[in-house]
Amino acid sequence: MERRPKSEKVLKGLGVSSGVGIGMIHIRERGTVEVPEYRITANRVATERERLKDAVTRSRRQIGRLRSRANAKPGAAGEELGFLLDAYFHMLKDSRLVRDADRRISEQRINAEAALQATITEIGEAFTAMNDPYVAARMVDIREVGNRVMRNLTKTPAKPLSVLPRGCVVAAEEMTPAETARLDRRRVCAIVAVLGGAQGHTAIMARALGIPTVLGVPSLLASIRSGDDIVVDGDTGEVVVNPTPETVAAFKHRRAERKRDARRLKALRRQPAVTRDGEEVILQANVELPIEMELVNQVGAAGIGLLRSEFIFMNRRDVPSEDEQYQALRQMVEAMGGKPATIRTLDLGGDKATAALFGEYGNSAASGLGLRGIRMSLSTPDMFDTQLRAILRAGAHGPIRIMLPMVIGVSEVQRVRKAMHRAARRLRSRGLTVADPLPPVGVTIEVPGAALAADALAQASDFFSIGSNDLTMYTLAIDRSDKQVADLYDPLHPAVLRMIQFSAAAGLRARIPIGICGEMAGDPRYTALLLGLGLRDLSMTPANIPRVKRRIRHLDLAAANRRTRVIMDQIDPARIAALLDDFNALDLKSGL
Repeated sequence: MERRPKSEKVLKGLGVSSGVGIGMIHIRERGTVEVPEYRITANRVATERERLKDAVTRSRRQIGRLRSRANAKPGAAGEELGFLLDAYFHMLKDSRLVRDADRRISEQRINAEAALQATITEIGEAFTAMNDPYVAARMVDIREVGNRVMRNLTKTPAKPLSVLPRGCVVAAEEMTPAETARLDRRRVCAIVAVLGGAQGHTAIMARALGIPTVLGVPSLLASIRSGDDIVVDGDTGEVVVNPTPETVAAFKHRRAERKRDARRLKALRRQPAVTRDGEEVILQANVELPIEMELVNQVGAAGIGLLRSEFIFMNRRDVPSEDEQYQALRQMVEAMGGKPATIRTLDLGGDKATAALFGEYGNSAASGLGLRGIRMSLSTPDMFDTQLRAILRAGAHGPIRIMLPMVIGVSEVQRVRKAMHRAARRLRSRGLTVADPLPPVGVTIEVPGAALAADALAQASDFFSIGSNDLTMYTLAIDRSDKQVADLYDPLHPAVLRMIQFSAAAGLRARIPIGICGEMAGDPRYTALLLGLGLRDLSMTPANIPRVKRRIRHLDLAAANRRTRVIMDQIDPARIAALLDDFNALDLKSGL
């Protein structure tokens, strides 16, 4: 076959693990499994169900062996792999995947392979329909477990990762978390794949290993061959195939600059987040998974401003027990070493509806305007009481706060307080230690109704936290995952800024702490504006804390206040953006 001329080609994906990798492509071929499909007679149903059961049992044994190896793997990657394999193990014990496949064999009279494939496809379609990337990313885990069972059903061995050449870039249609964990960082300088997102376990594993990674590159496999040179930029999502010498030199320079910048940012770890004119700001971390705790402490976060409790519930059909939730939360509270942790109660429903709850609540749970957040919790008192008891027990091991999602009225906060006191009495009657005093209870301001009623909510709440992502979405009626309208999603829209201003002012009048935990908090571009609106508590992805801290230390708060007053008089988002960017450029220049 004649080899095509090697011309430089630039592809774009989603950078999910920081760094620049420059090397030679090694394409990871995934062995295909032939899935037979045929009807069976009634007397064959029991046999096919037994075949499925045996394949599940073999898969559990395999994952058990992998789990033992993961325990011996040092560092955060081993911890995350163990956590992931525990979830896989549970999925094979009692999950929709296994139950529905077994049901299909009986009801549709089809062979086990066909039943399993149909179930994987159905679950995949349901997850794809969910707009939330965190939930949709869990489909990779479902597919990984399902494919393992399928290989055992068809007696197809898994294609092993071959010995990789030193300095290679692994390219694939999809890299599973388990495959990523097996990569040797000394040999692999980057990962690039067609499928995947920032909140999937593959991305988390790549970050734990420190491998630059770009996922979601649609035309990747049509654009590369094994042996091609490639550059992968895990920060920008840029992928360059067959780069010219000039391009390679530019990326090497970029990599060196980032390393120098990373060293400068690391030096800020023990420095306070204080403006040039002496105003202190609290910088906290948003946390989704236990593996992130190591980075939270590395960057010197003042605490956890948002601990998403959904991770305990993902990839399972039943509700985790009180003890399971308590142990998971206790581990994270203790890891903070006395710094506060704000635990958000379940944000389930809407686009975050889990498989366990979706069927029971139907269209209401599927709607972003239906049964979600605190509405879901208050509608399932047994589940909610179990979570409250677990949180109160975890609070005995370090300072915590309880944050309620999607609140729109005072009565919701009052009902939660009653439930919390009831949970505390029950725990004490069992002789168990609980947080003492009981933790503060606050609300997320993420819908216009809450922002406009912030004065009333402030009288019933111990703190506010503005969820700028949802607040922007609901204020502008924009679904940013919809490509047709995503360009209209703008946190600098005057209406969004008014909502933030109303909420901050209400919190200040009530003398309760008020922070922000959406993406705006972690972007240095918005720091001056947020501080000018009165916010002094910013919570963000851990990796963003050093950059925001640097912006704060260069910031003249008095000047930021003046510029914010000018901005809040504007009606045009473009004019607002120009005023903010101009201020940032001038303020940074004068502060350096």
